[in-house]
Amino acid sequence: MSTDRGLEISAAFPYEKKKVRVLGNQMAYVDVGTTSESTVVFLHGNPTSSYLWRNVFPHVAKKSRCIIPDLIGFGDSDKVPELEYRVRDHQRYIDAFLDAVLPTERITLVIHDWGSALGFDWASRHEDRVAGIAFMEWIPALGGGWDARPPQFRATFEPLRTPELGRKMIVEDNFFVETVLPRGVFRALTEEEMTEYRRPFLIPADREPTWRFPNEIPIDGHPEEVWDKAQKYMKWLEGSDLPKLFFWVKPGAIIREEHFKTLSEKIKNVKTVYLGPGSHYVQEDYPHSIGQEVSEWMAELKL
Repeated sequence: MSTDRGLEISAAFPYEKKKVRVLGNQMAYVDVGTTSESTVVFLHGNPTSSYLWRNVFPHVAKKSRCIIPDLIGFGDSDKVPELEYRVRDHQRYIDAFLDAVLPTERITLVIHDWGSALGFDWASRHEDRVAGIAFMEWIPALGGGWDARPPQFRATFEPLRTPELGRKMIVEDNFFVETVLPRGVFRALTEEEMTEYRRPFLIPADREPTWRFPNEIPIDGHPEEVWDKAQKYMKWLEGSDLPKLFFWVKPGAIIREEHFKTLSEKIKNVKTVYLGPGSHYVQEDYPHSIGQEVSEWMAELKL
């Protein structure tokens, strides 16, 4: 059995999901932990769900309330056929979700992949509501086009942004679940884990959200709207005095060592944690390390 810090990496998800209606549709989420003044929100990316955090948030829930939503179109949240699932759509839903579930609470964000883009954007617009941010393997806006990206990243994602090939790979062949996800984990995901990751995307029509995200990656100014958002929240992230916790791995998939060094030098008030060898879905290789580090960091800062 795979382990992290000598603890089992479990496939089980023994948590009841609540649902809240926002913008006319239902978003699913887990709400666990203590009823303390400390509240932590976990945001996932593509093609995952709250399931990604299943071995992480129990460590944090010992001292804090934990809210772990499924993005709209993902996990057990509603599929919305008329939605384009652009970043701006997800942002509207996250804004409405947090307003509905945590209307006044000050929160700590734990974020990954596109959940990081959404979390950074929200935090930059609600800094008075944010106690701290822990993040890992996210997609910053970079100049220089594809040349600024790692070769492996370019080889995977550039074809996905072509209308015909990309749609066939992602919508027809379920490429993100069947290929990108397993490649992004150093250990072998079990069949039980893969079954849960496949469950929200069993038919091609349900895979539209997983197709849109790679087409929203901000590269060299495009798409313009997403690029502008990323520039704003990156400037805010680098300059804000909020406490930050930055996890990284080698070689990484998006945040390579050279990116980590540059970003960690630019970002104010950041603590960095090296997890070990890893790729993108670090929660599947180091869930207990992430959970314990977040819990200890919050205790040190009294977040």
